[in-house]
Formats: sequence, structure tokens, C-alpha cells
Amino acid sequence: MKAMRWGYSTGTCAAAASKAALIRLLQDRVAASVRVELPDGHLAEIPVTKSWRTEYGAIARVIKDAGDDPDVTNGISILAEVRLLPAAGIVIKGGAGVGTVTKPGLSVPVGEPAINPVPRSMIERALLPLLPPGQGLKVVISAPGGQRLAKKTLNPRLGIEGGISILGTSGLVRPMSEQAYLDSLIPQINQAMALGYRTLVFTPGGMGAQQISKLGAPADAVVQTSNFVGQMLDAALKRKVRRILLFGHIGKLIKVSAGVFQTHSKVADARRETMAAHLALLGARRELIAEVMKANTIDAVIPLIKADQMEMVYQYLAAAASSHCQQRCQDKITVGTAMYALDGSILGYDLTAINLGRRLGLKCK
Repeated sequence: MKAMRWGYSTGTCAAAASKAALIRLLQDRVAASVRVELPDGHLAEIPVTKSWRTEYGAIARVIKDAGDDPDVTNGISILAEVRLLPAAGIVIKGGAGVGTVTKPGLSVPVGEPAINPVPRSMIERALLPLLPPGQGLKVVISAPGGQRLAKKTLNPRLGIEGGISILGTSGLVRPMSEQAYLDSLIPQINQAMALGYRTLVFTPGGMGAQQISKLGAPADAVVQTSNFVGQMLDAALKRKVRRILLFGHIGKLIKVSAGVFQTHSKVADARRETMAAHLALLGARRELIAEVMKANTIDAVIPLIKADQMEMVYQYLAAAASSHCQQRCQDKITVGTAMYALDGSILGYDLTAINLGRRLGLKCK
């Protein structure tokens, strides 16, 4: 099998563009590529698409190459404009297409451009050796088209408005990196905590976020976990979250009822078996259990369960999911669970979910 190609983060591209722009400004030289130092000390050779002089400074463009990772920012232009300043120091600003932080809890203060600390450090390390002693520099990083692309990221939920973030803790993009995706989800917890929430809603995706919003949950208390339920619980425990309402489609959360905390189908799928086991424990007919085991989806068995008046199974499934979550959290976080069907109707919940719903101000019937 062919090895997948790694790429470079927007932070690495910003550092490279900044260095190429400064070379153009100070040396009037067009650099086809520049070397930048990655956070681990290794050097990376980054191609430069273009650099040019302006009335007050210089600009360079680097095209982001995410390698074989399906990164939404792959192919975007990262531009750096540099201007000399009379006083020593490097001032880094955000331009068009780079978002602005509007909510607390992130690694960048409110009101600042969403250029994270590691990329800022990379930019400074790339520029300082080139600057004459006592000379200062203003750097403006922009990303044309970033405002459109940001809608495909978590930035709107995190309160980052107007564009993408300049990111990268390693300077590299690992192809299909689950860790990178998980790292992008955890800041939701940080932000909710910074805004004062100690009772959070964990939901796998956008549909759950929409459904819980309709019930009146504060948007800033809702955290999307994707398939990483277990690792997000671990992150919540580390950050001393007190209470979590696990809210989602039964097709995802029934896996948690079986103690499966990575809910992607490639990892584990015991949905039918879990439903069948709980129905059997409740004394369901053998014929119903057999139908459940033959079903293509969990939603397909909902009418069958209703016809047999076995809806109580959902409460047992919710309680089992909560129990597994609390065990994972060493009983240091109170967890309640609520499950809904594909049409958005609530199927079942445990008593803890009712109490947490009240704390969150949910409008439940």
C-alpha cells in the first residue's frame, strides 16, 4: 500500500509566507521556497507561489498543501504582508479571511485574530534572524476565501467570526488524523467552561445540536463529540466538568449503552445485539427479538417496539449509557442520557437526564 503523504498546517504556511515576504522586502529577492523551523526543531522546505513589493512593504503567497488529508483548507492561499516598524518587536495581525475570536476559553484572547500561539511563535522564529537589530515588523496574515471555508469548520460554534483559524501544534497535517480532529473538538469544552457552564450537553453531531437547541439548551453549553464520546468524556473529567447530558440519535448512543465509546461503525457495531439483549431482559416476545436482529437500522425497529408496547426499553438503554459514562469518569461527573429517533422525537431518557434538563432550562413536555 502506498504511504499517505503528509501536509503542512496553515501555521507553517503563514510562517513561510512571512519569511518569503521579508526576504522580498529586505533583499528584493524572489524566493521560490523557504525553510521554516517546525515546533519539534526540524526544518521544512515550503514552496512559495509568489512574492511582490508594495508601496509600504512586501507580500508573499503560499498555497496550503494538506497532503492526503481531506482538510477543508487544502489549496487555500495564505498571504503574509510585512511592513517595517521603527521600534523593535514583531506585531502579528489578521487580515481578510482570518477569523476573530469573540468568546473566551480559547488559546487566543477575545478580540484577537484566530492565529494560535504555536503559529505565532513559528512566524517570529522565521523572521527574527532576518531583521536588523532594533528593527520592528508588522505582519498581516490573510486567507482569501477563508470566510466561506470557515462555515465548514467548528469556528462558528467556537465564536470565531469572519474566517478560518491559523492552526497547527506540530506544523504538520497528518493524513486522516483522528487526533487532529479530536484536538479541534476539545476547545468546545474549554469555551463552555470559560463562559461559566458546569452542566454541558454532549451530542455526536449537528443534528443533535439542532434538536437540543429547539428544546432550549444554551448554545454555548452544547459540545459536539463526533464519534469520540469516550475521549471527550476524558477531556471533560480533566477539566472538572460536573454534569453532562448525553443527547443523541439512538443509532449512536445505543453503542454507548453497550460500553462502546468510539461510535464509528468501523470500530464497533452491536446496535441490534444491544437492543435485542435489553428487550429480552424485559421479557419481549422471541419474534420481536428475531425481527430486531434482522433489521437494517435501529429506526426500523421503533414501530415494532411500539406495536408490542415495549417502549420502556429506551429508558433502560439510556440508563445503561449513563452508567457506562459515569464509570469511565470514575463517578466524578454526573451523566444523564436522552435518545431521539430520526424524526427528532424523544424516545427515552433516564431520571438523571430529567434533572439535568431542568438545570439547562430545557422545554420538555
